[in-house]
Amino acid sequence: MPFFFGERQGDRVELTGADARHLAQSLRARPGELISVVDPRGRLLGVRLDTVSPSLVGGRVETDVEHRSEPQRAVIMAAAMLPAQSLELVLSRCTEAGAAGFLLVQAERSVARGAKPERWATICREAAMLAGRLRVPEVGGPLPFPDAWTAAASPCLLDREASVALPAGGDELTLFVGPEGGWSDAERRLAGERRFTLGPRTLRADTAALVALALALG
Repeated sequence: MPFFFGERQGDRVELTGADARHLAQSLRARPGELISVVDPRGRLLGVRLDTVSPSLVGGRVETDVEHRSEPQRAVIMAAAMLPAQSLELVLSRCTEAGAAGFLLVQAERSVARGAKPERWATICREAAMLAGRLRVPEVGGPLPFPDAWTAAASPCLLDREASVALPAGGDELTLFVGPEGGWSDAERRLAGERRFTLGPRTLRADTAALVALALALG
């Protein structure tokens, strides 16, 4: 069973909305069951349920332990707009792995168009609950590449044609992951010396995003 987000008041925790429906209907939770609830203040709560319905799930805190699940380094994933399935993989897998946030980029060779902020937010929230994270990464954009690059903190363009590996150290980093067709010459010129490689292999965009995040956090 995944972790959950709930509202704590004293020794009691309640879940409402979609989370309550999911517990009551999909997971078939029952009174007396113990679930894990993440407190964003850095605690992991064991909650013994006494109320279960599609509108409200609640119970009392039985265990309360320290829970530090956020990486020390804040890495923003600036992902080029991809076909829906690939983009959703980037959002869900990188949320699980520890991305601090997402900035979607309209690159010159991006195929996908249009914004789905509610869908993207739901994907990140569900992935954060699954992983037991303290916070849900926000999804910004999509922005044109020049605007996204200018606004980014410590931007790094992932480019197979580069010759330098990702830099180590630093508190913040923004990883730019290109579209399946790769970055344009103009985008490479704008990045200048801030171009880095993941190695000689050709990776799908969603694979490259996860590999780069793991390396940056490692």
